[in-house]
Amino acid sequence: MDVIVRGAEVFTGEGPGQQLDVAFRGDRIAAVAPEIAGEAAEVIDARGLMLCPGFIDMHTHSALEAFHDPRLEAKIAQGFTCEVINPDGFGPAPVTDARVAERRAYLRPLEGPGPAEWRWRTLDEYHAALEQARPSSNLVPSIGHNAVRDCVMGGADRPATAGEIKAMRREIAKGLAAGARTFSLGLVYLPGVFSETEELIELAREAAPYGAPLAVHIRNEGAGVLEAAGEMIRVARESGAPLHISHLKVIGRPELIEPLLALIDEAGRDIDISFDQYPYTAGSTQLMALLPAWAQAGDSETVLARLADRQTRDAIATDLMEGLPGWESVYRACGPEAIYVANAAAERAEVIGRSLQEVAEEEGMSPIDTLFGILRDTRLDATMVNHYTTEEAVREVFKHPRQLIGSDGIFGERPHPRLYGTAARALGRYALREGLVPVHEVVARLTARAADRLELRDVGRLRVGLRADAVLLDPETYLDTATYDDPKRTPTGVVRVFVGGRTCWANGAHTGAREGVMVRTPRTRT
Repeated sequence: MDVIVRGAEVFTGEGPGQQLDVAFRGDRIAAVAPEIAGEAAEVIDARGLMLCPGFIDMHTHSALEAFHDPRLEAKIAQGFTCEVINPDGFGPAPVTDARVAERRAYLRPLEGPGPAEWRWRTLDEYHAALEQARPSSNLVPSIGHNAVRDCVMGGADRPATAGEIKAMRREIAKGLAAGARTFSLGLVYLPGVFSETEELIELAREAAPYGAPLAVHIRNEGAGVLEAAGEMIRVARESGAPLHISHLKVIGRPELIEPLLALIDEAGRDIDISFDQYPYTAGSTQLMALLPAWAQAGDSETVLARLADRQTRDAIATDLMEGLPGWESVYRACGPEAIYVANAAAERAEVIGRSLQEVAEEEGMSPIDTLFGILRDTRLDATMVNHYTTEEAVREVFKHPRQLIGSDGIFGERPHPRLYGTAARALGRYALREGLVPVHEVVARLTARAADRLELRDVGRLRVGLRADAVLLDPETYLDTATYDDPKRTPTGVVRVFVGGRTCWANGAHTGAREGVMVRTPRTRT
């Protein structure tokens, strides 16, 4: 044996904890038993500690960050050893020569720029490039609707033709054959926002034979959330594909949480449905996402031209304050005092960490004009943290048995604390400290159930023969410490993190080990 962990309370991913020994040989789990005889290169006395399978983050924005910092410390430090990338319909691939510069500019606020040159065009080429970066975490790819639509149609603001739908289905099939585990959609982002329901149904038919979930950021997470969720339930029902709703929440209308969960339960009677959640009262995304879809349409130069035109800015301002049919204004729902700049290009770095209201008062202009100015000055390269709900609403969603956990973490100068704290907040605070949900239940959501949802057969459980990815925690001290004011703080109580049998986190620091793999085995087609 290379490593024996002795006497921990072991949560295998299935059921309550038991006092067991666990041994690793190479990158595999070699034994799990009440007592493992023999010696090992390293024996860890884990009495009083808990050992879990490595955690699986169902929703991440690490697709390009891995090229910049392959250690991915923000995730490893809390116990995530596996990350689902390319959510919200995003993806650096597939991409055409004509669209690569625009795709890079659009993804930059959320995913980072990536390598100096994007040498890939297909999803398979992109996966190979990620493998060469040697990330610490295992990365699980998705095929993104927005990426596919942009590849086939550019940024076109119109319904897809029958021929274009056929071409998109071919790209989705290639992506699933290249190892994509979900078909992700972001129906508030470009160009997926311009898709009609019938297009989504036809594209979802390509995912259905693979059992690949439709992992979707629905069109409306505010007052129209029930209709938006209902649209995707219809898509799943008519296509036969499983449905997984990303970062389930309601912006500004907590009274809609109960009917939303009831809608999901009702749908669960005849479709395969789940959702993920980050356990926080604020969200985070591109600052440009505050604009109505028509104002975001086209390339970045077109958007900047609109922001430079007084009459167009007035029209945008009206929509921000009044909303549009089928589109809920996050600006109106949250208010400028609750929208903070999380990251911004160097030209406006001084506004990072401050609300639109604060910056507006200092500049002597309206918050909406301040928003426009930041977008213009940064050439749209800015992100936000927006406070939209109550802690009670978050906990109500968290308790639901269909819930899985996704950090939705975005890297940057002043990120949302979910980037560093999601797993520890879910398991350490809500389960170990408060008993909101049983400990073994939260461990299962972070491990075995997430693996099953993604059809990952090699991770998610402490079982002989599986990959030796594991997290050794002190249950007395495991807790999130990241805050909105000080977000880059790793959790306390993480004793060891193993990826592929090697320790990549110990004594509060990354060891330098980078044993993550790119999951490229295709899902099974039925």
